[in-house]
Amino acid sequence: MIKPFMDIYTLLEVINIALLFMLALSVIYLFLFAVASKFYRNVVHKKDGPTNRFLILFPAYKEDTVILEAVNSFLEQDYDKEKYQVIVIADAMEEHTNNQLGKLPIRLLKANYTNSSKAKALQMAIASTKEEMYDMVIIMDADNITEVDFLSRVNDAYNAGEHFIQTHRKAKNMNTDIAVLDAVSEEINNSIFRKGHTVLGLSSAFIGSGMGLSYSWFRDHVNCLHTAGEDKELEILLLKERIHISYLQEITVYDEKVQKKEGLEKQRLRWLSAQFTSFKKLYPYFCKGVATGNIDLCNKVIQWMMLPRIILLLSVLLFTLLNIVLNTAIVGAWWVLSIGLFLSIIIAIPTAMLTKKTFKTIIHLPLLSLMMARNLLKLNKVGTKFIHTSHGCDKEKEKRK
Repeated sequence: MIKPFMDIYTLLEVINIALLFMLALSVIYLFLFAVASKFYRNVVHKKDGPTNRFLILFPAYKEDTVILEAVNSFLEQDYDKEKYQVIVIADAMEEHTNNQLGKLPIRLLKANYTNSSKAKALQMAIASTKEEMYDMVIIMDADNITEVDFLSRVNDAYNAGEHFIQTHRKAKNMNTDIAVLDAVSEEINNSIFRKGHTVLGLSSAFIGSGMGLSYSWFRDHVNCLHTAGEDKELEILLLKERIHISYLQEITVYDEKVQKKEGLEKQRLRWLSAQFTSFKKLYPYFCKGVATGNIDLCNKVIQWMMLPRIILLLSVLLFTLLNIVLNTAIVGAWWVLSIGLFLSIIIAIPTAMLTKKTFKTIIHLPLLSLMMARNLLKLNKVGTKFIHTSHGCDKEKEKRK
């Protein structure tokens, strides 16, 4: 009568150890790159060489509240006006907004496709420039604000041989608890997946905007983009060709952060869906990547197979508490794992953001973790569907109306 119970106990121990091992892999990964990020140093490029030609793309789907500010900001660049072209791809925008954009020294394209997506907007823009030549294309979001020397700095980087870059995207607003969480999350990603990766010789992750790519390469590959995660599709294409993506922390792009839980849920669902879809595309190449020494590609497969950070955090804390209550044989290992994960997150957060305001937002984590778990259940239904995250608060939209 005792043996069956012993067998069940042994099985539970095996499951406990397996869970510890699986979650530990993710924690070790985060800890390694979080520590590495502390050794990142801004790259200083010489201010000499030719003045290159840039194509700036602003895909804008229902972005009436933010697009004019973003474009006007970019037009203040201290760069030769003859050396860059701004194109706005207006999709489902109000006629008033299009009229205002039409008065600016830019090229306005009105979307003529169905089933809106950022990929289609980029393809439309490149199709309109087939008779032109540029050195680099820069992809922005409709809410992005840049500093006046943005293009000058990118030009210096290009002349130094940096033809595929991710600039430092940071928050331009932290006016709600959700916006603070969104901003902190992005800076953690910047530390781990950008600074930490480049310190150890790996490619930076793209983030969807503030990205610069060789124009000729982008022109030849833009029609390979088909999903709502076009930045990850670009990463896959570059990784297969062993093209390195640089991260330039010193070049800033200010991005509007989501202000409400509903908007954050939509945004994370879009990101999670893109990551899941990209992982399915890339993992068949993992063995070949190992065989050919394509470490960048193998690293990306590992990165995309990990649980979302908030679910990882709650899972580790939950299983640690469970092991404490049950006083299991490996409770000490769970303690170490929890501390390691906590340290990874703290190390990755910029010192300036370690404030009372940031720690106050922790009360939202349980709800957000449930939200992310719910998103996991929606993945099969989403597929390649375009999910739009609106910008600006509801009051501002009401004023526009």
